[in-house]
Amino acid sequence: MGKATGFMEIDRIERDYEPVEDRIKHFKEFMVPLSPEKVSEQGARCMDCGIPYCHQGCPVNNLIPDWNEMVYSGKWRDALDLLHSTNNFPEFTGRICPAPCESSCTLNITDNPVAIKTIECSVVDKGWDEGWIKPLLPSKHSDKKVAVIGSGPSGLACAQQLARAGHAVVVFEKNARVGGLLRIGIPDFKMEKTLIDRRMAQMQSEGVEFRVNSHVGKNVTMDSLNKNFDAIAFCGGSEMPRDLPVPGREFTGVHFAMEFLSQQNDRVSGKVVKADNEIIAKGKKVLVIGGGDTGSDCVGTSNRQGALSVTQLELLDQPPEKEDKALTWPNWPMKLRTSSSHQEGCDRNWSVLTKSFEGHDGKVSKLNCVNVEWIKEPNGKMKMVEIEGSEFSFEADLVLLAMGFIHPIHDGLIRELGVKLTPSGNLEASDIKYKTSIDKLFTAGDSRRGQSLVVWAIKEGRQCAHSIDEYLMGKSELPR
Repeated sequence: MGKATGFMEIDRIERDYEPVEDRIKHFKEFMVPLSPEKVSEQGARCMDCGIPYCHQGCPVNNLIPDWNEMVYSGKWRDALDLLHSTNNFPEFTGRICPAPCESSCTLNITDNPVAIKTIECSVVDKGWDEGWIKPLLPSKHSDKKVAVIGSGPSGLACAQQLARAGHAVVVFEKNARVGGLLRIGIPDFKMEKTLIDRRMAQMQSEGVEFRVNSHVGKNVTMDSLNKNFDAIAFCGGSEMPRDLPVPGREFTGVHFAMEFLSQQNDRVSGKVVKADNEIIAKGKKVLVIGGGDTGSDCVGTSNRQGALSVTQLELLDQPPEKEDKALTWPNWPMKLRTSSSHQEGCDRNWSVLTKSFEGHDGKVSKLNCVNVEWIKEPNGKMKMVEIEGSEFSFEADLVLLAMGFIHPIHDGLIRELGVKLTPSGNLEASDIKYKTSIDKLFTAGDSRRGQSLVVWAIKEGRQCAHSIDEYLMGKSELPR
C-alpha cells in the first residue's frame, strides 16, 4: 500500500476534456492528460483492500492495487509490465472501457473511487512515449499454424498471444484495414486509429501476418484454411444490427448507426465517400434511436458534422441519477450515464416507442411515437405497455438506428459450416475451451458471448489463445 492515508488526503481527479466549443470542431481525441505527478497522487488513493473488489469488476483481472502502488512509487515501467501481463491493449481500454473496476472500487461506496482508468491509460501512454513497448519474441517456435478470422480486439489479442507462444499466426480481415469495429465503428474523437497501427506494427514484428480484403467464406475458402492451418479462431464479432421493422422503414434517410459511423471514420482516414452513398448530418434534424454507447457515438459525430439538432430516443425508463449502493455495490449499477457526446448537445427522451416513419418523395421527414411504461408482472418479468393518448411525433431528416447487435452474420460462412449456435444465434462454445462443434474451430469475443465490451473481447481472445495452444501442444503456459 503506497500511502495508508492517501484516500483521505487526496481528492479524486481525472483527465479533463477540451472545452465543448473547441472539440466539436474536429475529430481528434480531446482528452487533456494529467501530469505524471498528479497520476502518482491518484495512485496513492488506492486502499489496497484485503479483498480487491476492483478485480471482480475488471474482466481481464487487472492487478490494479499493485500497479497503483507502483505508479505512486514512481515505478512506471514495472507498472507497465504488470498492466501488460493481463491486458494486451490497455491504451484501448484506457480510452473506451466504461471502467466497471471503478464501480467496484471500495471508495465508490462514497462515490469517490480511485481514478483507475486514468491511471491505466497514463501508464501505457507513458510506455509508448518512453519507447518501453517493444515486440516480445518467443524463445522457440512450433511447427503449428493458426488462422484467426477477424481483427477486432478479440482476434488481435488471440493472435498476439499465440504468436508469443511460438506459433505461426495469420489474421484474415475482410475489410481493407485492420481493427474491426475499433477501426470502423469507434469514432476517432474517442480513440485515434494510430493506436491500432502501432500495435499492428508490434504484432507484425512478433511474427503475426495480416491479410486484409480477405473475406473467409467469399474470396477465402474454409477448405483452404482447414488444409493449411492446424487450428482456426473465429473472432468475427456480432455484426447483425437490430432493425426497426415499422411502417416507413424503407424511406431514405433511415440508416443503421454503423453505416453512418463507418463513413465518418473513412473520411478521417482520407478515404473519399461517394456522394450518391453519403450519409451526412450537416444541417439536418437528427434522431438517434438507442441510448447506448453506439447511440452516444452517433450524437457526437452528428454534432461535429454540423447537425441542426440531435435528439436521442430510448425505449427503457430513465435510470436513476444515483444508484442505491447498499443494493448494487460492488456490481455494475444501472444508473443515468451522461457521456462527453451528450454534453456537447443532445435532447434525450426516455420510455419512447417508435410506431412509424413518415416521409415525402421517398425521404423520411417524421417519426411517430408513443410513450410507454414498464410494469412488473407476477413472474418478475417486465412488460411494456403503451400509454393511451400519449402519441406524438418528431420531425427528422436523418434517423440513425443504434439499438445494438443481435448476433454474428449467419449468411455465408456460419451457415455453410453448420456450426452449432446458441438460442440467441451466437456460436456455441464454453468459456473454458472456446471450442465450437466443428473440428479445429474455436471462437471468442462477441461472436461467442454476444455484443459486449472491448475489455471482454480482449479477455476472451486471450483465453481462446490459451485453449488453442493447449489443443495444439497438449499443454499451455499462456495466461488465462
